[in-house]
Amino acid sequence: MATAFGKILLITGNAEFLADRTRARAVKAVTTEHPECQVAESTASGLQPGELAGLTSPSLFSDVSALVLTELQDLPDAAQAELLAYAADTSPDVAVVLVHGGGNKAKGLLDKLRKIGSVSEVKLEQPKYERDFARWVYTEVRDLGARIDEEAASLLVASVGQDLRALGGAADQLVANLEKGAQITASLVQQYFGGRADVRGYEIADAAIDGRINVALEQARWAETAKVAPVLITSAFATGLRSLAKLSSAPEGMRDNDLASLIGAPPFKIRALRQRLGWWDQSGLAKALDAVAQADLDVKGGAADPAYAVERMVLAVAAQRRR
Repeated sequence: MATAFGKILLITGNAEFLADRTRARAVKAVTTEHPECQVAESTASGLQPGELAGLTSPSLFSDVSALVLTELQDLPDAAQAELLAYAADTSPDVAVVLVHGGGNKAKGLLDKLRKIGSVSEVKLEQPKYERDFARWVYTEVRDLGARIDEEAASLLVASVGQDLRALGGAADQLVANLEKGAQITASLVQQYFGGRADVRGYEIADAAIDGRINVALEQARWAETAKVAPVLITSAFATGLRSLAKLSSAPEGMRDNDLASLIGAPPFKIRALRQRLGWWDQSGLAKALDAVAQADLDVKGGAADPAYAVERMVLAVAAQRRR
């Protein structure tokens, strides 16, 4: 959503990358419409009484101007009153972008701004679960003019990680190599990003949980050689085992989509998790999670031999799988 002269664009939420991008796009929109537009940027915390009036006044050097005010949650009380007064009677030659970093700080100010007709809000929350990141990738690729299915989107998240800035760059890279409207497949994601060290943690975890000990140990030794951070491996183990634990305690008869919401995994993964769960019971999952927790403490606490801690975890987890 872009802002307009005489209007206020309010950007809220804890997704810093999305907020930065939305702010940049809003500024580009007004400067494209009026290249001579003067843009002022300021942090809310440093505003002195009366300063906002100057920032929202038409420029001496241009017929139109714009103000970007970040860290709105830290706006002093006196300036809050001035902002509300301006929002109630905006200048037709000034475009304003307000950025709030999320949370409940200055909630009263937000509530008042939302009731004013000149204010349009864009809420940008950081995805929480794996399926949410995959859904974000799907939307991002669609907005770039291509298509991607759930499996490919989830693989991209596993390969690149849950940093939206990195995911956005990866999606852009994939789409740039395709014709408009083309489909991004899992094999294409694997071709571009499957070799990244980060994804190997999930491969090691899957192999150990499935009882493929030789494969898991081989991958773990590769990860050590490639200088993969051991904490990425323990995190992958914890995620895989917790998904199984949630599935094992879910009420019977739940549909896959409902289970996906409960577990925080994409729906297409539920069938694989059901098959995997057949080799695990509650006791084994609990003991395996204990082994992962111990390994996580060891590698974060600077264990003398992190590689040994990881291999010990692999063996301990695989040993809890029912034969």
